[in-house]
Amino acid sequence: MAVELRREGLHLSGTTLALDARRRAQLSFVSHAHADHIARHERTIATAATLRLMAHRLGPLSAPLSVPFRRPFALGRLTLELLPAGHILGSAQLRVTRPDGRRVVYSGDLNLSPALTAEPAEVAHCDTLVLESTFGHPRYSFPERAAVLRSVEAWVRAVLARDATPVVLGYALGKAQEAVAHLTRAGLPVVAHGSVCDIAVLYRELGVELGEVRRFDGTWRPGEVGVFPPHAWRFERLPRPRPHQTAVLTGWAADPGAARRYRADVAFALSDHADCRTLVEYARATGAREVVTHHGFARELARELCRAGLEARVLGERHQLSLF
Repeated sequence: MAVELRREGLHLSGTTLALDARRRAQLSFVSHAHADHIARHERTIATAATLRLMAHRLGPLSAPLSVPFRRPFALGRLTLELLPAGHILGSAQLRVTRPDGRRVVYSGDLNLSPALTAEPAEVAHCDTLVLESTFGHPRYSFPERAAVLRSVEAWVRAVLARDATPVVLGYALGKAQEAVAHLTRAGLPVVAHGSVCDIAVLYRELGVELGEVRRFDGTWRPGEVGVFPPHAWRFERLPRPRPHQTAVLTGWAADPGAARRYRADVAFALSDHADCRTLVEYARATGAREVVTHHGFARELARELCRAGLEARVLGERHQLSLF
């Protein structure tokens, strides 16, 4: 059996199981609820939090299978287990154990830095690791997450001290909740886009308290901090406070000109993905005998893994990786 690329995305050959399929699949494991990882599948395997967030975005799901972390279950002759990935609330890695005991892990999007609003990632010990490589290039080296949030807070306070309104831009699911949680804990009043507030309600129902947030109604109050998705801030006709400054939260802040690309005044390298060095350290920690990289800087990450003494290659290059 092998991991292969099909039209809908990654797939375990010889089974009906897809991995984060982008198109409708008969059966798919969904690692988390970001829009580029979900679809209306016939059957979906995911954590309860991911299924709840998926339903919010897609509507009622067909035959969802809610799986708790660390609770193995059978799928035919395979044993499947979900482990926290630390990316956003409910995000999971999938470990598949074949009948002969060989373990294969699909990491999904991975974040090893402690987050305020997501379960801490765990090392998924395995023999073969299929590793997501969004920031797999060595030039991506992120500061400590808590330090970045402190820098964001300092920027917010500096903008407020100039009698201007600070607006923080981050994805409506995940990044925005991290920003809201930190800012409210720091005692700052927050006003947020409706999409951010809707997901905040779900987070609270799922046991993650974010603090008090006012839903944006077209008005701005003195002393508030805005939290908005970048796309909504750029393309929706939203009343702008005057004066104001914007900061975008993104791992791409490591690239020159990131703030300008997002039409922001400043960019902070707050990522919900692991950087290159962390991905290499994680791969070593799993004990995997072989690592298959995919998505993003897969070739660059494979090269770094080989330099670290691991056997690694890019999915789809050379022969398919035999897993079962």
